[in-house]
Amino acid sequence: MKLVVTVVGVDRVGIIAGVSTVLANHKVNILSINQTILDGLFNMIMMCETESDSTKDLTTIQEALTQLGTELGVEIRAQHADIFLAMHRVG
Repeated sequence: MKLVVTVVGVDRVGIIAGVSTVLANHKVNILSINQTILDGLFNMIMMCETESDSTKDLTTIQEALTQLGTELGVEIRAQHADIFLAMHRVG
């Protein structure tokens, strides 16, 4: 299953390391990553892939990322890539 992970919040040390660690612990492979910092606001989007197609596994990943986001003071979301792309399609 392909996932899109987004992170938005005030920049601080450890955001990328924390997100990458959570994903690795859940056997999620990062396919691509793009991040920018605008006036101290951190914004990152990652395309990821996991071998599991289970919604239970997605829920577990989402819960772990939400907890990390709370600890880091940023908003982290993980969505199935098909849903993310459908929501952001123009036209």
